[in-house]
Amino acid sequence: MEDKNVSRGTKTKIIMMDLKSKIREIPDFPSKGIDFKDITTLLKDPEALRYVAGKIVDEFRGKKITKVLGIESRGFILGGAIACELNAGFVPVRKKGKLPAEKIAETYQLEYGVDTIEIHRDALSADDVLLIHDDLLATGGTTHAVLNLVKKVGIQVVYLSFICDLAFIQTEHKNYIRQYNPHILVTY
Repeated sequence: MEDKNVSRGTKTKIIMMDLKSKIREIPDFPSKGIDFKDITTLLKDPEALRYVAGKIVDEFRGKKITKVLGIESRGFILGGAIACELNAGFVPVRKKGKLPAEKIAETYQLEYGVDTIEIHRDALSADDVLLIHDDLLATGGTTHAVLNLVKKVGIQVVYLSFICDLAFIQTEHKNYIRQYNPHILVTY
């Protein structure tokens, strides 16, 4: 089976790829009972990396994306490349205290505590069309917080992209995120 894939602005034919075979699972990490999905094995494979980036770019080409937001930290890895291919800017969504200029912040609840994410205040404007990208959608808490953060700027058009979705985890945050029809390449 062949699949059209965009790479550096030109169409190339690439065989459909079994991405699950490229993602390593680490049992009992970071705690007992969790099978961690490690995308570093996918990232080190140039063909798999190009395939994933191309599939995401193909999905969002023509949607007039002006900024790609990469969620710390694995969302940074492909976020910049996706932004470049879409002729868009890249905005890092960082954990509290990592950005040097004036910031907009959103604090959100974790399973055991709270966390805060930030973007530079001058990173977005209300007329931007956003693609929020991360490697993994688990509980959806961080993505929900990012969506709240961009609402503070008045953003109206938002798209979501994830390499993996842990679909077996069901939360209110994920139910909310589904209304954005996220683009997902691998579902567990």
